[in-house]
Amino acid sequence: MTAVEEIVYGSNMSSRVVSWLWLLLLLTVSVSACGASVCPCERPEFCQQIRPRRDLEVFLFDVGGQTWRSYNWSMVTTVATFGKYDADLMCYAHSKGARVVLKGDVPLSHIVDQDNRTAWITEKVNLAKSQFMDGINLDIEQAVEEGSPEYHALTALVKETTEAFHREIPGSQVSFDVAWSPNCVDGRCYDYVTIAESCDLLFVMSYDEQSQITGDCIAMANAPLTQTLNAYDEYLKLKIDPKKLVMGVPWYGYDYVCLNLSQEGICSIAKVPFRGAPCSDAAGKQKPYKWIMKQVQSSMSGRIWDSKQEAPYINYKDPKGHIHQVWYDDPQSICAKADYVTSKGLRGVGMWNSNILDYSGEAVARQQTAMMWNALLGC
Repeated sequence: MTAVEEIVYGSNMSSRVVSWLWLLLLLTVSVSACGASVCPCERPEFCQQIRPRRDLEVFLFDVGGQTWRSYNWSMVTTVATFGKYDADLMCYAHSKGARVVLKGDVPLSHIVDQDNRTAWITEKVNLAKSQFMDGINLDIEQAVEEGSPEYHALTALVKETTEAFHREIPGSQVSFDVAWSPNCVDGRCYDYVTIAESCDLLFVMSYDEQSQITGDCIAMANAPLTQTLNAYDEYLKLKIDPKKLVMGVPWYGYDYVCLNLSQEGICSIAKVPFRGAPCSDAAGKQKPYKWIMKQVQSSMSGRIWDSKQEAPYINYKDPKGHIHQVWYDDPQSICAKADYVTSKGLRGVGMWNSNILDYSGEAVARQQTAMMWNALLGC
């Protein structure tokens, strides 16, 4: 017998079993070494990358749990997974023709070194392959001084990440999250033009716009309409292709304790400095839309529409007798922003985050949730 025949046709059953187990182990090691993964989906085609691009991008962030089962999948084009990897979510999204992309975050000081940067990119590409993902969302959000080593490293990271993903995963998508304005918001003085040219799209986080309050310390809208849209005009003035811009809207609001509530409804808030500004939205607490909708019913004011900021708010009293003011976005404020997306020919719209609506299925909640999803398409 040859050596192979000796292994396969061993003299007794025991030796044959051991031999087969040994061959299986060798095969497993060989497959692992090649970076292959077993498709976890019921249908193998659901592990294939999603390549077609739809006219309107609806880009959402999922932070974990099972609420994804209740999303409006007829609209979703991309899911950025910021929670624990969920193979079921990947399979289901692919079955609906939606991309699923990784979260990418790294300290900029680390990737100033070229070798570190290359190693980080390689790690992310391999992870995306092993999880049958369709790209990566770069969520850096770190302060950067223009012209600094970190400034150049960040610009190079986006370019090199995009090149690597496009080469290794044809048709993949690389997106980059940017602040609501390109004017060095929160110290993020990035090379926006080059970054936009390098990647597939910019997700503009049009929320937390009160992170630096330079005027009176008062509660205000999370994303006032005029301020929000003027910031997109600034991006477009940089000659950034509108088809690279996705408008991110908030599905949450801010709950502020009022130190004083004036007759005109102005809520004075505590001074919480941030990056040189005397006040910030850090004086409040983020609240999900589903919580806010319940609070509206028990509030002392009911929903109030502010025509100047074009956003709703409520006033309520907590068990200790403190008056709170909550500013948030709802279908009326969101659809006006979505209309801008259409009128300016932007790439699409998305939200932070998709998990925080009420998906309980109760009649009122179902209606509220459907209205928020539909608002993404405009009025």
